[in-house]
This record gives sequence, structure tokens and C-alpha cells, in this order.
Amino acid sequence: MNLVSKTYWLGTPFNMRRPPSVDYAVESLLLKAPDGREHRGVLWTSRKVPRPKTGAIFMHPRADFQHHYVVPRLVEAGIAALGATTRNPNNDTTTVHEEIILDVASCIAELKKRGVQNIVLIGNSGGGALNGFYQSQALKEKGKRIATTPGGRPTRLGQVEMIPADAMIYLAAHKGEGMIMNEVIDPSAVDERQPFLTDPALDMYDETNGFLTPSQLDASDAQWCSYDAVFVQRFRAAQLARVARIDAIARGLIAENERAEQLHADPDFAKLAPGKQREILRREAFEPVMTIYRTMANLHYVDNHLDPSPRDYGSILSPRTDLMNWKLLGFGRYATPHAWLSTWSGLSSHANQMTDLPQIGTPTLFINAGKDQEIFPATDARAMFDAVAAKDKTFLNFPDARHYFNPPFGQREAPDVEKVMDAVVPWILERFGA
Repeated sequence: MNLVSKTYWLGTPFNMRRPPSVDYAVESLLLKAPDGREHRGVLWTSRKVPRPKTGAIFMHPRADFQHHYVVPRLVEAGIAALGATTRNPNNDTTTVHEEIILDVASCIAELKKRGVQNIVLIGNSGGGALNGFYQSQALKEKGKRIATTPGGRPTRLGQVEMIPADAMIYLAAHKGEGMIMNEVIDPSAVDERQPFLTDPALDMYDETNGFLTPSQLDASDAQWCSYDAVFVQRFRAAQLARVARIDAIARGLIAENERAEQLHADPDFAKLAPGKQREILRREAFEPVMTIYRTMANLHYVDNHLDPSPRDYGSILSPRTDLMNWKLLGFGRYATPHAWLSTWSGLSSHANQMTDLPQIGTPTLFINAGKDQEIFPATDARAMFDAVAAKDKTFLNFPDARHYFNPPFGQREAPDVEKVMDAVVPWILERFGA
């Protein structure tokens, strides 16, 4: 059963569709974060500007942005363009945000080492929250940075160099992966061990609650639903309650590991029988992976009345979210307890734009895609922009653009990308020169 949106049928929609139109150089980089972890990047530059004074960095917690659609126009303007992965490319099962922002730090350090004076962080989708979290920490003195992860592990943020960026650009950015999870997790799943066990009173895909089931797999005959206010309130509260239950499971698993660590460190450990020692060591070494079922249940996917916009029915991942909710492809489907708490729990994660943006006074350009199926105008875009502390801040809306500013299925050119870059490039040059 193919339920994946056509957006992804011809390749990753955030990749550039043409190379730079000038003579350019491409350099593959092996980057090393301040904690010693390696990750990769691709540096794109114009041969006409061998020593650019301004550079842009674009990353995502798990997606590979090395060939991102912003590259051609940046290079043509003489701006160095560094697209990089984090240490967890294409897999965020173990992603801890307090660690991966160190990968952002290594990218900035690399450009600074090459003589780049002005650094612009460009955050598309989840890259926005990644950059916002980084910048909020980089602007602090070392002793005031976050000392422990939500799971209780010490961070290295207070011991390493984190150079703040000089400007922030958000392209269809969301509040954070945890904040997304708060709104997409299915609250009708009542037992994490029994994914088919459902509370029908909380099922947004049940007709008795207002859902209108499409008859076609591509949702070509789909009709927008209209949930009543009482159901919406109960549904949203139950989503947070499920996140809290998963948080408790994650913390319980972490506590089991910590208990084994304590037993191993006990002076009497050496007196235990070999079998008992082995049992404790196995428990200490054990790294559980949590399966989070049914994470495609945002009311906005099928109800356009709650936060109106010209978006299409469904999610960027699938038009049939009622069925995709049961597939593997979805948000945060696998996570270690530490990764869940740091990345995917909107109740525990520090990577939250609504708390990060008020700490960032850096010049900010915020661009919204009007037809975005994951970021919504009032719920997300305007709320985030209003939270930005910068005096120099600009909000631009592209009413006909999709999440990755990609064209309709099958169309080669991406006019919305060019329109966006028509705004992005002059904004950068106005602040840092050619």
C-alpha cells in the first residue's frame, strides 16, 4: 500500500534542482565537533570569490541538506554555502539535541577558520529549531548554558567554544520536533505495548467524532472535516497526557540503567558471584529503543477550519494520514529514552523555539510557506515570529508555497525557491555587503 505523498516520488524535495550558474567549487568536508564526534558537509563557493566574507550554514537534525535548494543562489551571490549533516544523518533514533548543536558549532568554526567574517544560519523545517537552540546557547556565557540533558546526562556546552551566528533565517521552520510531536501524536493509543488498542472517544479518524473518510488512497475525493471545540480541547489535552506517559516510561528506563551503574560502582560489587556481576553489567550496558506508534494525528491535517490556510489536505508525508498513522514512516517512531526526552518530547525537550527565540536578538528573517501542511499560520508561524526578540526582524509570507518551496509533482523548475531566494539574498547582502 503506497501512501507516501507524490512530493517524495521523484526524490527528496529539499534538494536543489539546478547547479549554480557561475563557475563554482565544491569541497567535501570531514568536520569534527567540539566533543570529538565526526560529521560531514559540502562547501560550495564561487571561484570568482575565493575568500568570501559571508557564509551561510544549513543543517537539519537528521535530514541531509548538503545539496539544499538554497545553494545555487547563495553561490551566485558570492556567499559561501555550507550544507552539513549532523552526527545522525537520516536516523534520529539516538539524536540528543544537546549533542548535535555541537555539530553546528563545528560548521561555524570551520568557516571562521577559512576567514569568513559573517555567519548566517539558515534553518529549513527542523533546521530552524536546531539553529535556534544553538544560537540561544551560544549567546550565553559558558557557565550559564544548559548543564544536563532532559535525561540527566551532563552536557559539554559549558566547556566548549560556541561562536554565535550573525544572522538567522527561518524557512518554513517549526517550533521544534518535540513541539511537533505534541500535536501529531495519536492520543487514542492507550497502551504503548498494544498499538491497536484504541479509545474511540479520542480517535480523530473515527466518523463519530467528525472525520470524513476518503474512499480513494490518494485522498483525491477527500473532504475537509470540522471538529467541534469540545473534542478539540479533549484531543489536545490527551495528546499531552500521552507524551507525559511516554516521558515517564523513558525516565523509568533511564533509572534502571542508573541503578545498575550504582551497583557496579558499589565497593561490594567485586564480592558478587560472576553471574550476578554479569547481570548488573548487562543492565548497565543495555540501551533500550522505544517504539512510538501512531504519530500522524494532527487535527490540522484534515480540518482546515481550526487554522485556515490554502494548504492541501493531509500531511507533507501522505494525503491519507488516517492510514499513514499506522505505517513506519512518521515522526519520532523510534527513539532511545534519552533521544525521546531531548528531541521528541515537547514536554521535556530544550529545543523549543518558543523558549529559544525570546533569547535571540540576532537579525532575523522569517519566511512562511502559505500552503505548508505541517507549519500553520496562527499556530506556528506568527507565534514564532512574535516570540523573536530581535529588533531587526522581518516576516515574509509566500501564500502559494509548500513546505520545501517545491513545485507541483512532475514540474522540474522550482519558481517558489527562486522567489524566496529573491528575498533571502538581498536581505543578507543589505546587512553584510557583497
